[in-house]
Amino acid sequence: MSRRFEHGPLDFKSMSPVIKALVVINAAVFIISLLVGGQFKSLFGLVPYQVVHERWIWQPFTYLFLHGTFFHVLFNLFALWMFGMPVEAQWGPREFLKYFLITGVGAGLVSVAVAPDSHNVIIGASGAVFGLLVAFAMLYPDAVVYLYFFFPIKAKHMAMLFGAIEFFAGASAANPASARVAHLSGMAIGYFYIRWWWVLTLRLKTMFSSPGGTAERGAAPKTRRRPLPVGAPRPDAPAAAPSDDMTEVDRILDKIIAQGESSLTDKEREVLRRQSRKKGGEGSA
Repeated sequence: MSRRFEHGPLDFKSMSPVIKALVVINAAVFIISLLVGGQFKSLFGLVPYQVVHERWIWQPFTYLFLHGTFFHVLFNLFALWMFGMPVEAQWGPREFLKYFLITGVGAGLVSVAVAPDSHNVIIGASGAVFGLLVAFAMLYPDAVVYLYFFFPIKAKHMAMLFGAIEFFAGASAANPASARVAHLSGMAIGYFYIRWWWVLTLRLKTMFSSPGGTAERGAAPKTRRRPLPVGAPRPDAPAAAPSDDMTEVDRILDKIIAQGESSLTDKEREVLRRQSRKKGGEGSA
């Protein structure tokens, strides 16, 4: 069953707090970089040589908030709004921000690993933005997006097209390969995080949050009988079995692993969201 979503007009007030904060931070850092000059970018941009040999370990994080030109920051913030709004609405602010940082920082670290002696400065949130494109395509594969505002294309096809463009452009000597590596890395990290790590983490949380801490599916939890107060009625029914929700979550996780997250129905997604909120209320990380 395909998922649907609707975007309202581009309105700053309608943005969620986490997306609004990312927009403000990126815009503010862009203005500061214009005022300070090139030294600011060499200090907080991502320079693989400085990360490896001079231990400037903050750069894989700070480079996300730096941009070279007005159109660079404008495009990334527009993409953050376009793909981030529906993704954040499904996952919630905490999971969305974690994913944004994982894809963005991860893309930077891959760039460092690929060319540890490079002195090229890498800047921009494009690695995280490309990760959001993958997340959007996996959540809404059949959603129609107007590429360059004119050409209608399904989200899943757009993600594949952009991935192919970045791959072949990065292989060309006429293009800055370092930035292309960050873009492709953001897409790859996003895909594997959603397809495997997110599913595995949710499965483990589900298993170990079962009553009694049992990790065996279908095993009834052991309960310790407590003495009842004098005069209290004794229960006639046996100890309750694991909730139907837990069984349903296991079935849904199996379906995700076998067929992908895009195969889920709205009802199945609501079951996962309900279970996630329940774990969040119990203080689960």
